[in-house]
Amino acid sequence: MAKSKSELIYVIFGGEKSLVDAESEKLVEKLLEPEQRATGFFNADPAEVSAAHVFDELRTLPFLTDRRVVLVRDADKFVSENRQLLEKYFDNPCPSGVLILVVSSWPERTKLAKKLPSVGKLVSVVQLKRWQLPKRLVQYAREAHGKVISEAAAELLVELAGDELVRLYGEVDKLALFAHNEKVITEKHIESLVGHNRIFNVFAVIDAVIAGDITQAINRLRTMFAEDKSAEYTVVGAFAFHFRRMFGAKVLLEQGVGCEEVAKRLRIWGDRNSFFAQLGKISLRQIGSILQQLAATDYAIKKGQIKAAAATEQLVLGLGAGK
Repeated sequence: MAKSKSELIYVIFGGEKSLVDAESEKLVEKLLEPEQRATGFFNADPAEVSAAHVFDELRTLPFLTDRRVVLVRDADKFVSENRQLLEKYFDNPCPSGVLILVVSSWPERTKLAKKLPSVGKLVSVVQLKRWQLPKRLVQYAREAHGKVISEAAAELLVELAGDELVRLYGEVDKLALFAHNEKVITEKHIESLVGHNRIFNVFAVIDAVIAGDITQAINRLRTMFAEDKSAEYTVVGAFAFHFRRMFGAKVLLEQGVGCEEVAKRLRIWGDRNSFFAQLGKISLRQIGSILQQLAATDYAIKKGQIKAAAATEQLVLGLGAGK
């Protein structure tokens, strides 16, 4: 069945490549079933194909599918060099073809931008602020998997997995399978699946620092980076997560709250005895200072001023020096 004229062209734009790529992939999945891709999908490389080739693909009659989908990634130069041809195509798009243009910018005053609403849809992909991520994950879990995840659990996931939205979506996908028949994705699920190895490894590094064995701490840190390819995106968050829990526990203990109640309130699972033993060897002031250092380290990494592995080693060395 031919699509209505308003669904024949999509423009996806945004500055974060991983996000726009994910959005374009999601759109292709919506338009075509997996078995239809072989005959109904053309992934055009704008550096290798001409505009004529793209239009020919759009006008090719679909086989074993209702539509032919043509995706042009990194299409800024393609649009700029073929603007007049695209304007003509926007005036009379092929009724059995869907064109997807992925660009980093889409000026509103151009003829193409003004023609688009009558023939298609503009999809703006904006990088969310970190504080906005938990609500987005709550929404994604509900819409993609029919699962409930609390904002507190979503915040924990951001802490452990980093603030890159596509990676977080992938973690929610894995958690939905892990939770299986359970309706709710809990913080315990997240710690078990996403955080277990990272928390354990970070705990081991911190344990070595507190014990004064910096050589062992650095060796454990390097092993973590070697074994976990995603560590560069998550290691500072994992350290911050652990020290924030230590800070909260220390405050409660100094208020006279018992260890069992502290563990319950802060959801401390696993080896609680080791956690409280580690906590007894460090002061509240030291923990606060470390959290400030972690914030500065995270900022430097995100600004590209230093690599995560080098920054974390410097941090560990600094912690050791301050012992």
